Amino acid sequence: MKLSSFLHFASFGIKTILFKKKTPILGTVIVTDKCNLHCKHCSVNNITAVVHPYSKIKQEMQQLYDMGVRILFFCGGETFLWKDGELTLRDLVVEAKAMGFLIVNVVTNGTYELNLPEADLILLSLDGDREHHNIIRGDTYDTIMKNIENATSDNICFYMAINQINKDYVKDVCYLARDTKNVRAVSFNFHTPYPDTKELALSKDEKAKCCDTITQMIKEGCPVFNLKSAFPYLVENNFPTPCHQCVVIENGKISTCGRCIEVDKLCEQCGYFFVAEYTLLFKGNIKIICEMLKTYLKYI
Repeated sequence: MKLSSFLHFASFGIKTILFKKKTPILGTVIVTDKCNLHCKHCSVNNITAVVHPYSKIKQEMQQLYDMGVRILFFCGGETFLWKDGELTLRDLVVEAKAMGFLIVNVVTNGTYELNLPEADLILLSLDGDREHHNIIRGDTYDTIMKNIENATSDNICFYMAINQINKDYVKDVCYLARDTKNVRAVSFNFHTPYPDTKELALSKDEKAKCCDTITQMIKEGCPVFNLKSAFPYLVENNFPTPCHQCVVIENGKISTCGRCIEVDKLCEQCGYFFVAEYTLLFKGNIKIICEMLKTYLKYI
């Protein structure tokens, strides 16, 4: 991370904590909800299957930038399906950097060629060992691993949503992140139970067991891009929600924190690690602040 970026984020954090500001710093643009997969745990794919035009996405990027957002995510659906004429996802990332965003990340299912060195991180969904990943996402594991091997940069971070199907395979993904070329780290979430996927949610005891495993992996030197100081809050679901410092924009509509905010009582069951981490950070939690500084400087 550049020194100028670090100083900007440090200044933002101090002002937010001291003055209890609700200005966003992290924003997500949904470029499409079209997806080539039908994952068992996903409730937001192929609802409209609309691929939003470049002009609209650029306008939304500028809107987020003017709000103060400096960490930008491109999400889907599947982001690599996005095209507008000859323009591709890579053009969006380049435009975002030119616009002034300090960190630009992309979320993908990894089934397309990973030629995106301009992105700070490519958050790639991998949901367990080969068998259990394929149960969740279809027969994609080998394709994903081949694309990782052929990637043009080492900016990949595994992104695992832990649920009832893959809860016993956290170690597998940690070791794979540690031992695979071009993979920088692994980031976890617990399954957030949309109404049509409630059966995949973990109990409190199951969450605690998973957090114990992740903590063990951190001690063993696996590159985990999460803050263990937030784990007790995630297990108990007692971190403050929503996260006002994060926003999502989709087809011109801005949602605080995420699209799930409109689903009744879903915030109370939030499984997003970053939401716990950011809300605790901006509440001034000292352990979280120290751990985030160390983790972000290491992996971004």
